[in-house]
Amino acid sequence: MPACDERQQVRDSGQHHDPGDRVRQRLPDGRHVDEDKRHRAATRLLGQHQERAGDEEPGQRPGGQRRSLHLVSSLSSGNDKLVAGNGRSALALVYGGANQPTSVQLTSLLRSSVPPGVTVHATSLADLESGSSSGGVGVLGEGVIAGLAALLVLAVVFGPLLAVVPLIIAVVSILATFLLIGLVSTVAPVSSLVEYLIALIGLGVAIDYSLLMITRWREERARGLSNEDAVARAMSTAGRSIAFSALIVAVGLLSLVLLPIPFLRSLGYAGLLIPLVSAVVALTLLPVILAGPARRLGNARRRRPDRPGRRWHAWASLVTRHRLVAAAAALAILGTLLGFAARLSVGEPRPGAQATAGAAYDGLVALRQAGFPDGVLAPVDIVAPDPAVSALGSQLTALPGVYATLIVPGTDWHQAGTAVVQVLPAGATSTPSGSATVSSVRRATARISPQALVTGDGPLEADFVSALYSRFPAILVLVAALSLLLLVYAFRSVVLPVQALVLNVLSVGASYGALVLIWQYGYGSTAIWDIPATGVIVDFVPLMVFAFQFGLSMDYEVFIVSRIREEHDTEPATGNAVVQGIARTGRLVTSAALILFLAFAALAAGPQTSVKIFATGLGVGILLDATIVRALLLPALISLSGRWNWWLPRLFSGGVG
Repeated sequence: MPACDERQQVRDSGQHHDPGDRVRQRLPDGRHVDEDKRHRAATRLLGQHQERAGDEEPGQRPGGQRRSLHLVSSLSSGNDKLVAGNGRSALALVYGGANQPTSVQLTSLLRSSVPPGVTVHATSLADLESGSSSGGVGVLGEGVIAGLAALLVLAVVFGPLLAVVPLIIAVVSILATFLLIGLVSTVAPVSSLVEYLIALIGLGVAIDYSLLMITRWREERARGLSNEDAVARAMSTAGRSIAFSALIVAVGLLSLVLLPIPFLRSLGYAGLLIPLVSAVVALTLLPVILAGPARRLGNARRRRPDRPGRRWHAWASLVTRHRLVAAAAALAILGTLLGFAARLSVGEPRPGAQATAGAAYDGLVALRQAGFPDGVLAPVDIVAPDPAVSALGSQLTALPGVYATLIVPGTDWHQAGTAVVQVLPAGATSTPSGSATVSSVRRATARISPQALVTGDGPLEADFVSALYSRFPAILVLVAALSLLLLVYAFRSVVLPVQALVLNVLSVGASYGALVLIWQYGYGSTAIWDIPATGVIVDFVPLMVFAFQFGLSMDYEVFIVSRIREEHDTEPATGNAVVQGIARTGRLVTSAALILFLAFAALAAGPQTSVKIFATGLGVGILLDATIVRALLLPALISLSGRWNWWLPRLFSGGVG
């Protein structure tokens, strides 16, 4: 990534300071920054406290070497654009590199020492991205919440006694996955988000597999098989579906592992382990439990579980009778969401959507009230030869969308014949105008001084998005091809796997449309979380939603179509096979989807906006997939395809069982 490479070169030169805090000082009514000694005293005080702030945790370099902060203000730069509010508010840019104090630390430091009458606020993009001052309930709290919600759903499905069994499988699977990801962390970096994914998605996937196995075991028990024979029959049918499902889910998450971003790659490692470990536990420990401790619970409920659900049978019959209408209705809903998905933009959310409380948010509010634009939070840093600095300063200032250009004297900003030029955009880099400004600055800099290095939050974001999505089409083709081969083997058909891939594309696209409506346009974020429209979807979220939803949705596809295939092998009529398959799996799939939705709802309770967006995409996507796609469009499409569903070329028939 060019901007990343250039940032490293600038760091090596000793002149780059990572984006830090913006400190806003406000004087009493009737006082002007240029006239008031209190502003100068506060600014000098900040300089005096640089060493102290830099030494706070984590305020020392390895080996104990101290590192001070670096300050840019109207006094040091001579630029009056750092003064606003009729001269009563001043902006200071504070840089600390690896020792950057948080907004809370910096605000506390200054408020305890500034002269009377001066109010101080601090903010930064990093602190805004961290969310409010509340850290949420943590991974354990969210896991407990999701587990209790799952227990409630399972109690309704199986009764209170048997409901505990899927949770036992989930706990064992989660702990085993944590153990394995711990081993991975010894050889590769692992994101802190991984623990949430393992706890919550691991809970849902393990329960999914348990539901499928237990439902089939109860069905076989009710048909009169002995407990041992019922377990064996469930393993040969539901167990086969679980194995294929886990492999296909893992293939979908392979897309994250193949990306050149360590953060996403670590999530891909966890994603690969979750279904594989859950399947292994469900295929080993669960049969032991069913054959032993749970054997007396097989017929605990009064309703005979070998009979298809009456409501789902009636629903499937209605859909197959009116398959054209059902398909048209489903496509109309999905098509509407796909239309919004076409307007999806990726990037860094607007600063105002990053947090709704805390010191950093208060600082942002004060910054805006004083009249400073959001773009000052993400300056573009340019290191250029001394002879080009003057031309860069004058010409970049004249560019549309540039709020100010800062050239600060002193050895911190001038070294070895080069100098730092800071460009403050008027708009946040996440907005179209801010992004256009960053592009204009990069083009103009390359024209004025080809040797200059350009970095900063805006250039890094643009290059990050480019690197993130440049490989994605090729990865998508690979994932689709591998999934197709596995599905052909699982379904013993070519048409059904192609239908599954098309349905998954529609499902993921509909999730993107929901994200645009809820977050990018703010129709849901404001109502639910009181967070304004983000303007964009966080850059990595669409890829994560694709990877996880592609796999989880294929779970349901395998569950349903495997049962339809089994019914068709017994009763060749396609319509009857569809009705029986949906009737026997509809309740299971919707219960599993509800549990996953509740898990993602718990994840969305965290403080970070990016995590809320990701959880929303998967939560809404899973509900759409289980209802509109699998319960409506899938049976209608299979009914319309008729005997073509079961077509398998001779090329494949010899090796597919």
